[in-house]
Amino acid sequence: MLSQGLSHIIFNASNHEDFQLAIKFYTSLGFKDITAKEQQKESVVWLKLSSESQADVIIKLVLNVSTIPQHRPAGDVDWALEEASIAFNINNVDAVKTKLSEIDAPIQDHSNNDVNKLYVLDPLNNLIVLTDKTPCLLKATSAASAIETASSNSKRQKIAVLTSGGDAPGMNAVVRAVVRYGITKGCDIFAVYEGYQARCMPFKTREGRLKAAENLVLNGIDSLIVCGGDGSLTGADLFRKEWSGLIDELKNAKRITEEQAETFSFLTIVGLVGSIDNDMSSTDITIGAVTSLHRICEAVDAVSTTALSHSRAFVIEVMGRHCGWLALMAGIATGADFVFIPEKPPQQDDWEEFMCSVIERHRHLGKRKTVVIVAEGAIDKNLNPIKADHLKDILTDRLGLDTRVTILGHTQRGGAPAFFDRLLATTQGIEAVDAVLESTRDTPTPMIGMVDNRIIRFPLMKAVESTHEVAESIGKKNFARAMELRDPQFAEEFETYNATTIMDDHSLSLPKHERLRIAIVHMGAPAGGMNAATRTAVRYCLNRGHTPIAVNNGFVGLARGSMNEMTWMFVDGWTALGGSELGTNRAVPGEDIDMGMVTYQLQKNRIQAIMVVGGFEAFVAIQRLEEARVEYPSLRIPICLIPATISNNVPGTDYSLGSDTSLNAIVSSCDAIVQSAQSSRRRVFVVEVMGGRSGYLAVEAGLAVGANTVYIPEEVINLARLQADINHLKTMYTDDDPDKSEGRIILRTEDVSKTYTTEVISDILKEEGNGMFDSRTAVLGHIQQGITPTPLDRIRATRYAKHCIEFFEKHSSVALNKANDQGASVPIELTNSKESVAVAGINSNIVDFSPITELLAVTDMKNRKPRTAWWTEHRPIIDILAGRDYFKLENK
Repeated sequence: MLSQGLSHIIFNASNHEDFQLAIKFYTSLGFKDITAKEQQKESVVWLKLSSESQADVIIKLVLNVSTIPQHRPAGDVDWALEEASIAFNINNVDAVKTKLSEIDAPIQDHSNNDVNKLYVLDPLNNLIVLTDKTPCLLKATSAASAIETASSNSKRQKIAVLTSGGDAPGMNAVVRAVVRYGITKGCDIFAVYEGYQARCMPFKTREGRLKAAENLVLNGIDSLIVCGGDGSLTGADLFRKEWSGLIDELKNAKRITEEQAETFSFLTIVGLVGSIDNDMSSTDITIGAVTSLHRICEAVDAVSTTALSHSRAFVIEVMGRHCGWLALMAGIATGADFVFIPEKPPQQDDWEEFMCSVIERHRHLGKRKTVVIVAEGAIDKNLNPIKADHLKDILTDRLGLDTRVTILGHTQRGGAPAFFDRLLATTQGIEAVDAVLESTRDTPTPMIGMVDNRIIRFPLMKAVESTHEVAESIGKKNFARAMELRDPQFAEEFETYNATTIMDDHSLSLPKHERLRIAIVHMGAPAGGMNAATRTAVRYCLNRGHTPIAVNNGFVGLARGSMNEMTWMFVDGWTALGGSELGTNRAVPGEDIDMGMVTYQLQKNRIQAIMVVGGFEAFVAIQRLEEARVEYPSLRIPICLIPATISNNVPGTDYSLGSDTSLNAIVSSCDAIVQSAQSSRRRVFVVEVMGGRSGYLAVEAGLAVGANTVYIPEEVINLARLQADINHLKTMYTDDDPDKSEGRIILRTEDVSKTYTTEVISDILKEEGNGMFDSRTAVLGHIQQGITPTPLDRIRATRYAKHCIEFFEKHSSVALNKANDQGASVPIELTNSKESVAVAGINSNIVDFSPITELLAVTDMKNRKPRTAWWTEHRPIIDILAGRDYFKLENK
């Protein structure tokens, strides 16, 4: 693993053999051993490469058995797409290639007419770039420089962290990440209690901000990380703009010295958005919003049962003065009949009658309950408020429904943070510390956000201005602009909600000759969101004029012809149902089931498209179907896989359905286990989670629950690794207050090792703990599949399903229109293109489709997972926040 310093680079070797090989590798490239005699140790070597064309390159090579070995990039992938550790100049490319060949170093040559460039793996699996052009230095060198300075200079970086504004679940996780990560970077971290002063007036005055500046200077603090809403962050930016004037005023009043005024002439501020409304522009999601959505969906799910029992209507009011995110997402996730949001009011002059017509249609179809969700800031197109009590009166007076109002209020802020908010808060807290360390006097105040599943920095005041513009646009009745200022997914979800819920009046129907008979198959283990995807697919199919056909019990049922057409009411209430209502199994056509019987039933039942919902077995299944197209014309139809597996190991997507539900189930269980461990003091639980040969669940859950470490298939587990983990545990328990010792948790993926089982690891920990701590095991098993799908899985299911039906329409329309134009009968063969058998994926927050034939090249079929995964970058964070580099037993 790599870290960078101000004047040198540090490479860590996890064993003596790799340590020696690394020395040989770099010395063969011309590095000289410059280790001073007084610094000579068997575990540390200093190497230097001098050059006239570039600055000297110095490497500190450290033997550190607690280091997790670096992931080795696969040899058949393009290393230019991987993150390199270091780049430097070479003069004689051929000579270097010869030398690398002599030591059998893995190499990829990316030279062309303009530049010679070699990508080389050193023995520690660090990717090195050698080029005869001036290389661009890689990843965050300025932050690393600041880190080295903070660690080595007499003046340490002092950072204060505060939370302000309305409380949001995840704020504590922000503080934890800032404190622990900041400490590992050599910084002193200060907690500021009660925000700016518990939302009181003093900070809004000049004298209040003057006192705040004095407090920071007297404590030696020149950096501030603020987690709050737009008001809190606007106040923080104002504080920074006034800083130099405040310092001058304090100096002139003799409240601080001239030396202090000079030392603290510049204030760094970094903002993180903690807001349950998700109302900040320039970020896709804010800390606390997902947890609030959990609370709303739990309440609506609970209300739905009593509404169903008495055939009642409920009007649910949720938060959101200028932002309808909570209302819209809750409407999608709970299958509400109507939703009112500020950004997109109903455009009908008589919107009351329009709402009643939609609800009446639903009632005539057989619904016994009605749920209407309204944001607190909802308005009509003339800016008149739409309130819950008014909606109740309309439903009661016009439709004669027994209607109740439920205002959720501050329950939306309560409870333990959901998995997603813990992850978001942790990763953004780390980014905030890096932003502080990289900041200069000229750097605009940054806001840490998330865009396209990536943590980003964005100028704070630009984000605040865009946020205020939303309210201004609504006030000007420019609702189109208000929608533009939200993230793109918001507008897409609004359209999806209408297309699958409101527009059920045949207004979206296709011409008869373009309508399809679509089979829906569940395959593999049950996963949260399977039923929600089926519900959306069925209702969108019906709205488009298609015929959705349920296939019972996977491809086994398909081969037997066990299928039936589905109606609008057939899937009512499925959004909140876990498991698989259609039934599922792992049998693969062409392997466990006769392909001829499958194709016979497809032709017999005139199936024109297949939507498969499942995990890696389903991935293999559609691959077999694509291969069999050569022999069976009835398979020359559009086929799409919606990924649904808790392991999140389907290639072609960042997220599979069920993975968020599973992570929340794991986090909830681990919270209870940690509580038990803390009550028992000095106890370490080894918790086994699912995932097969993928460490996704262990890594992401480990980060969310504060695991001490994780054991995953992507890493080696051996006695040396276990010994390092035991030493670290001893260090931490030595550091603990003996009367308040912490309980701790380790996560292990089920298939990480046949030798080092969960029981074996626990026994080793117990034995080696020598009475300092003991150990217990917990195997979570099938509870990880969850009960009720989480809101995120329900929403992703809705997106997947609608896009899947549109995928079928795209790949069948040419053949169907051609037959119609020629007056011919509907053809069996609709498409034979490679692109028409695909995996749907959410990548960078966009739903796209990857042909199965292209995905095979990036798939590890043996281990049933993609060759690369975005989540692996989170693995080192677990060790950092567990204090692997901070606690040193030998220094105790």
